[in-house]
Amino acid sequence: MMTYLITGGAGFIGSNFVKHMLSAYPNSRLVVFDALTYAGNLGTLQNELKEEQVTFVKGDICSKKDTEQVFKDHKIDFVVNFAAESHVDRSIENPQLFLEVNVLGTQNLLNTAKKFWTIGTDENNYPTWREGVKFLQVSTDEVYGSLGIEGFFTEETPLDPRSPYSAAKTEGDLIVRAYNETYKMPITITRCSNNYGPYHFPEKLIPLIIRNILEGKKLPVYGDGKNVRDWLYVEDHCKAIDKVLHKGRVGEVYNVGGHNEKTNIDIVKLVIDTIRDIMDKEPKYREVLKKQEKSANGDIDISWINYDLISFVQDRQGHDFRYAIDPTKISNELGWLPETTFDKGIVKTIYWYLDNQGWVEEVTSGDYLKYYEQMYSNR
Repeated sequence: MMTYLITGGAGFIGSNFVKHMLSAYPNSRLVVFDALTYAGNLGTLQNELKEEQVTFVKGDICSKKDTEQVFKDHKIDFVVNFAAESHVDRSIENPQLFLEVNVLGTQNLLNTAKKFWTIGTDENNYPTWREGVKFLQVSTDEVYGSLGIEGFFTEETPLDPRSPYSAAKTEGDLIVRAYNETYKMPITITRCSNNYGPYHFPEKLIPLIIRNILEGKKLPVYGDGKNVRDWLYVEDHCKAIDKVLHKGRVGEVYNVGGHNEKTNIDIVKLVIDTIRDIMDKEPKYREVLKKQEKSANGDIDISWINYDLISFVQDRQGHDFRYAIDPTKISNELGWLPETTFDKGIVKTIYWYLDNQGWVEEVTSGDYLKYYEQMYSNR
């Protein structure tokens, strides 16, 4: 039975990966390791944590004590490192935190894995590794910088980060590569485009827009809204990580893209249109609206759910214009392709949020409200 250490496993992508692994590998052991900061929520895994093969450990990847203890308590075969500070706006406000977690935390986790996985040295004094172990670093396309109106990021694109967040993720990637080159540590790296789907924390664009519409609030859009992102449904991303972890070549980077390029303003308009359409066809969903006014026929009015909610705000500092990934390598080598078109994925995502308002209320209390006011009140 293989044991997987999933750091950041109570976060958005990490929790979806736990769900995928539990379904795909029911005989494996999953150790969910998370510091439970603002974006980590055990409510996301309430069903999975009831399963015998899933163990939760509260811990910080920056803590040598925490990481060594989890390796002592569990015979870890694979590390999948989702643990990271991951929002560009937050990195602009507090760059040091991103360096501490995304760089030093990653290095501490690597060092712990090296300590517990090394079984000796070879004739050239390189460490020899326990058979079958691997460290997978989950990264981002933002390490490549920004594209113009044409072209795609490939694995050979030079690293050119533009924000404290992407710079910290780049440094994390480089230290992972360094452990492979210096110690021959078995590693792989994935770099993905923007994820969306169930359990996405509401500071990110799509869940933020959904939540604000339901609350009757303005929809903040940076600049002119014409920045372009490539969107990847989170379940498709989890399947890609699975393939890279088990079949990817050691030392390689694999780009994971969704083939779903959209401008931010088009995303916002599509979410508005989709929510309006759902509530028109299925009036029961109007009950989740915080803004409830009666229309002339006595129904809950939804006429205000329109483009007038859009509010263009001061652009983000150093806002990258366009990201787009070429996933040819992972497709050719491992047979992975995105399965979910954006038109279908966004409908699934919106329905999930409409049906899981309790989860949204839980994760958006406290610190999130302070953050939201700080980020958007003066824009």
